[in-house]
Amino acid sequence: MPVSRFDAGHAAEDALLVRRARDGDESAFARLYARYARTIHGVLLARVSTADAEDLVQEVFLTAWRGLDTLRDPAAFGGWLSRIARNRATDLQRRAIDAVDLPQHLEAPGTAGAAAEANAVLDVIRTLPEAYRETLVLRLVEGLTGPEIAERTGLTAASVRVNLHRGMKLLREQLKA
Repeated sequence: MPVSRFDAGHAAEDALLVRRARDGDESAFARLYARYARTIHGVLLARVSTADAEDLVQEVFLTAWRGLDTLRDPAAFGGWLSRIARNRATDLQRRAIDAVDLPQHLEAPGTAGAAAEANAVLDVIRTLPEAYRETLVLRLVEGLTGPEIAERTGLTAASVRVNLHRGMKLLREQLKA
């Protein structure tokens, strides 16, 4: 289990925004959305397809908006939101219909080849342990820095560095195989 720690200032700001959103301030919730949308997209992308992740981001935030009153500790908004995202991804996977993969020798023309390659790498990332999956997607796909990942996920900066290092090592090994 990764070590978690939210910066006190970050958590306090989240708590203030949550309280304002509970009081009906939609702009406060919009700020929470702006603060966490990329992170939630990355959490989802580590588990589901790109198209599903796009749809689920909206569903996660809608669920959070409707359930703000159930959040016991407003300062824990980021972790709570991430848990909602993980649960939605799990729910989707349970309902998923088996897909048929195209043979590897079929090459997509033009820029679709790059997209296919990126999706293939994402498929490999999704096979890695959860801690590595999330940090790799947040870094490589969402473009977050190590400190940004730590701030938004509650992991310590040291845990993020270790997860990225070990995750990249595993990813390289998997891609060579």
